[in-house]
Amino acid sequence: MARYRGPREKIERRLDADLGLKGERRLNGKSALEKRPFAPGQHGQRRAKISEYGLQLREKQKAKFMYGVSEKQFRKYFKEAARREGNTGANLITLIEQRLDNVVYRMGFASTRAFARQLTTHGHILVDGKKVDIPSFIVRPGQKIEIREKSKNNPQIVRALELTNQTGMVDWVDVEKDKVFGIFTRIPTREEVVIPVEERLIVELYSK
Repeated sequence: MARYRGPREKIERRLDADLGLKGERRLNGKSALEKRPFAPGQHGQRRAKISEYGLQLREKQKAKFMYGVSEKQFRKYFKEAARREGNTGANLITLIEQRLDNVVYRMGFASTRAFARQLTTHGHILVDGKKVDIPSFIVRPGQKIEIREKSKNNPQIVRALELTNQTGMVDWVDVEKDKVFGIFTRIPTREEVVIPVEERLIVELYSK
């Protein structure tokens, strides 16, 4: 299977990182990582020392699970990031941040990236007025992302937007909550993207 479909909180416990996989449950302090901050399994509380390769692999796994991309997709993003000018690690993160499902999540239309991906694949998302159902679609600065008219009153979307009052909104999107649309104003800098991932280790892993 290309995408992991098992217990998501087990992944966060295994990687010892809050990857934002459970949305409102996490915001309410009910995530499994907070209740049981150790790896799953019989010997989970005895974390073994991790090798250099293990650390590099863990950072890659964090990014993959957080953004919901397959190994094949992730390698593709890395190759494109390496081809571009500038820091490869920073390029990698900012490139994945441009994915349509991630932008939908960043605009507050979904409480998790998984739900944002579902909204996209089910045809609820419009880009510049046209339906786009490909989660990996790369959004360009200035493009308008909108929830289609029939879906604007979806309770989950309404609730997700309400939660942005608690979580805040990132600086590289401009959202009209009442009209349920937003503009992807610019590509963020790496420093602006706050995620528990050390991309330097990912670059080291793929550079071997």
